[in-house]
Amino acid sequence: MIRAEGASLVFQDHGRAVAACREISMEVRPGEFLGILGPSGSGKSSLLYLLSGLRVPTAGRILYQDRPLESLSDEERARIRLREFGFVFQLPHLLGYLTSVENVVVANPSPDAEEEAVRLLTEIGLGDHLHRRPHELSGGQRQRVCVARALAGGRRIIFADEPTAALDHHSGLRVVQQLARHRGEGALVMVTHDPSMLEEADRILHLADGQIEREELRSPSKIEAP
Repeated sequence: MIRAEGASLVFQDHGRAVAACREISMEVRPGEFLGILGPSGSGKSSLLYLLSGLRVPTAGRILYQDRPLESLSDEERARIRLREFGFVFQLPHLLGYLTSVENVVVANPSPDAEEEAVRLLTEIGLGDHLHRRPHELSGGQRQRVCVARALAGGRRIIFADEPTAALDHHSGLRVVQQLARHRGEGALVMVTHDPSMLEEADRILHLADGQIEREELRSPSKIEAP
């Protein structure tokens, strides 16, 4: 689905070149739950930003369905992210004046968006909170609204960047389980520093100093061969 070929990301920090990712080659396979694990500063989030087209590599390539993302215009990459990628970040970014249902609908251009929003929110345990606004929800509930929003519209790949960091352990596990179980035929790519959140992952890439240190295969029977 997505392939990195020698992808690097270098940025300037007070006049000093910092390599967030260094010549990374890997792929995201159809239907898998791919975990990206490593300590702070290891390049986890930078790799996720490259894979999702939020950043373009300073060297190497990122290919989505054999199309180099860096060769597309900003508008074309934004269109792919809107229609085919779902995102869940560390903090729940919701519109405070919208209800749970409305926060899910706003990111879904399909004609049955409201019906799908109600179904997804009900399936992840928020059926009694459909018309509540973010300030009326707990942190875990707000993050689950973000999960529903990421899943809505049949996104092909869900990118989750430390989605459990601001939650207690139980709430965090529930968010991960819902992402994994409701992703359908799509892939889930999740960045975390907490290995306990990757119990259901099919593969785990261990990052250190901007490079893949090792790959851990957890459930080979679930993964389609590249």
